[in-house]
Amino acid sequence: MTSRSYGQFCGFARALELVGERWTLLVVRDLVLGPKRFTELRRGLPRIPTNILSARLKELEDAGVLRRRVLPRPAAGVVYELTGYGQELEDIVLRLGLWGARSLGDPRPDDIVTTDSLILALRATFLPEAAGDLRAGYQLNLGDVVVHARIDQGSLEVGEGPLAGADLVIETGPAIRALLSGEVSPGEAVQTGCVRLTGDPDLLTRFVEAFHIPPAPVALPV
Repeated sequence: MTSRSYGQFCGFARALELVGERWTLLVVRDLVLGPKRFTELRRGLPRIPTNILSARLKELEDAGVLRRRVLPRPAAGVVYELTGYGQELEDIVLRLGLWGARSLGDPRPDDIVTTDSLILALRATFLPEAAGDLRAGYQLNLGDVVVHARIDQGSLEVGEGPLAGADLVIETGPAIRALLSGEVSPGEAVQTGCVRLTGDPDLLTRFVEAFHIPPAPVALPV
């Protein structure tokens, strides 16, 4: 665990001491989806230096947030997974992701989307009540990143890769944020070409009802 201390007898300060270091919560974010090898974590966080990733994993292990598990043969190797204590961060990660999505704006030139970040984004923005009686399978293609989502009357299952027999395939890019925030309507998105569809086009409207980013905060005049 990091030796940094805020010098306060406070649960919030203690939480920041445990997971407030740079990259730490992104490691937790990716482990929320399941155990991963070191190489898989590096693939999902391509800009983290190897020594920093090793340090963060050691700190989280010392804090009881994650553990190492040796895989039996024939898989062999070691994976990192969240402990029960670490899994309690899942709701916090999702809520923080939704909160941050409100201020995303347009992507910066060097910003990337990863499979894990897109899966977590769908989980964070899902509104079970708005999904209602919807039963549909979606495939979402953002460049090389492909994920799928199954909605069944308010329940959601999200995973990596294509979905055989998807009711709607959505091909898009950064416009997905504007679509989910309501800045661009489904019709406008299709008309301008920033979203391309294969399947039932009416399901795009249901998609943006089921997945929603609240409006961005408005700065008050000084």
